[in-house]
Amino acid sequence: MTPPSSLPLPTDPQQQSLRILLWLVAVGFFMQTLDATIVNTALPAMARSLGESPLRMQSVVVAYSLTMAMLIPASGWMADRFGTRRVYVAAILLFVLGSVLCAMAPSLSMLVAARVVQGAGGALLLPVGRLVVLKTFPRERFLQAMSFVAIPGLIGPLIGPTLGGWLVEVVSWHWIFLINVPVGIVGALATLRYMPGQPAAAVPRFDLAGYLMLAFGMVALSLALDGLSGLGLRQASVLVLMIFGLASLTAYWLHALRRPDPLFSPSLFQVGSLRIGLLGNLFSRLGSSCMPFLIPLLLQVTMGYSPAQAGMMMLPVAIASMSMKRLTTPLILRYGYRRVLVVNTGLVGLTMASFMLASPGQPLALRILQLALFGAVNSMQFTAMNTLTLKDLGPAMASSGNSLLSMVQMLAMGMGVAAAGAVLAAFTAYFGGDGLQTLQAFHATFVCMGLITVASAGIFWQLAADESRPTRTEAEMPDAG
Repeated sequence: MTPPSSLPLPTDPQQQSLRILLWLVAVGFFMQTLDATIVNTALPAMARSLGESPLRMQSVVVAYSLTMAMLIPASGWMADRFGTRRVYVAAILLFVLGSVLCAMAPSLSMLVAARVVQGAGGALLLPVGRLVVLKTFPRERFLQAMSFVAIPGLIGPLIGPTLGGWLVEVVSWHWIFLINVPVGIVGALATLRYMPGQPAAAVPRFDLAGYLMLAFGMVALSLALDGLSGLGLRQASVLVLMIFGLASLTAYWLHALRRPDPLFSPSLFQVGSLRIGLLGNLFSRLGSSCMPFLIPLLLQVTMGYSPAQAGMMMLPVAIASMSMKRLTTPLILRYGYRRVLVVNTGLVGLTMASFMLASPGQPLALRILQLALFGAVNSMQFTAMNTLTLKDLGPAMASSGNSLLSMVQMLAMGMGVAAAGAVLAAFTAYFGGDGLQTLQAFHATFVCMGLITVASAGIFWQLAADESRPTRTEAEMPDAG
């Protein structure tokens, strides 16, 4: 990885501004990914402070991920319509405002509302920042620049759980949000100083009707899942929400078929690798995305770990995840996407299910090995799925396909946590909510979510032989996980 200071740029003030611009985008990406993971180890402490059960706190995670999924489709249009610098500054300020509101929240419902505000700012940070880099750097330097920007996206999840647990013990959970304030203020001022003020462009009319259908469909389905546990909705309400959500998504598809400039053209799905990659991303992440939520809860609620200890236990996952990046490309080049994804998806699911063996008496070395193994296979899964999804897109489809992939990733993350919360609540009610019974509920939840992931291997099995063969350029595409 070449740091921005060593990029082959002349040392005049304009090029110095480009280096600072890279840091701005990288820090924005870091803030967004950090806050997606930093709350996981703090959820039990938040629950005690707000008078809630720690097993019903998944809405704090779901609200952030779902809001990001909703706004990503509109991010490119907003940047073109209002100018990238204005939108980026607004995104930072909105993120800071949401962080302050999170720290001040007196109840779970207010905290969830504040996470929506924070997620709205976070949703714009990476897509708009990536667009700024694309417009500012020449094409021969774009890959190198984006590789630098992607590194903080890996560092955020690496330190997020540990930092969150440490802050909870040293000060309070409120500081996991307040630390964003000085960083955000400095970032906003630096953006006004160093980011090019590109004028707003003439853009086609925004497909508002299609956007509302798509957004409502995602929200309704996610709320239906979360309503089974976190919101306490009755089964009839959940069924109605699910039907409305599916109807709204169907309406969007029919709307997109007849509109000349839809948000996401149905012609994208004529590309076989993108079609299989998106579906595989959605269903495999439904299982694996719940693990950063479930593991810290398991350690604190059933095994007596402190928040800092639970955060430290997530380090093997992150370290193994980063270490696996170097091995993924040779494996894909040798065996192809189909073999790697089918086998690795099964390994991800089986590794998740292996957490049914977790107990207070489990040797620490075995627990660390288990966590590291999950981090390694999960990292390979993300890299292989992401490059498969985008590898066959032409220049005209690349931007739209990338936005669609980002939306599906965030949607799957939110729905995965909501589904895991619903399954955990159901097993807690079945086994009982004390001591050993709670541990049994966690064990059953890990098995169920692991089986969901294993089942998604059948999607990757549908890859044709020509779609499965990668080139070295494809396998080395930058990956933000």
